[in-house]
Amino acid sequence: MIEDIFSRAIVGWRVEECESAQYSAELIDQSCQEQNVTKDQMSLHSDNGSPMKGATMLATLQRLGVTPSFSRPSVSNDNPFSESLFRTLKYVPMFPARPFASLDEARAWVEKFVSWYNTEHLHSEIRFVAGFPYRRPGNFQY
Repeated sequence: MIEDIFSRAIVGWRVEECESAQYSAELIDQSCQEQNVTKDQMSLHSDNGSPMKGATMLATLQRLGVTPSFSRPSVSNDNPFSESLFRTLKYVPMFPARPFASLDEARAWVEKFVSWYNTEHLHSEIRFVAGFPYRRPGNFQY
């Protein structure tokens, strides 16, 4: 998932059977196109995992003008925004009690979660605003 720090909106997501630099690069590329992000307009903070530091991913970031930023080595909670997002995901009442039966079922669940998170969830750090409180001109089509 890609989260806009200002609005707390999830602006890109993908569910796959495995992590890979190729999938990560495709997600960044697709999200930048969908959100009309132009060169040098975005920084991407991520963990130090191999998909995020792979050559394919770094080449995509460079092509898009996205500035990469990485968590400190061996620090699992270096990004409070993503930690908060994933805590919400794991503890939301609609979180499934059993593993997903298929990749399509997992994608359908995440799609519903993202819709709920972006339109109904109250974000305590931004004064309990629900959903998407602003629209940047030309960006973020929800």
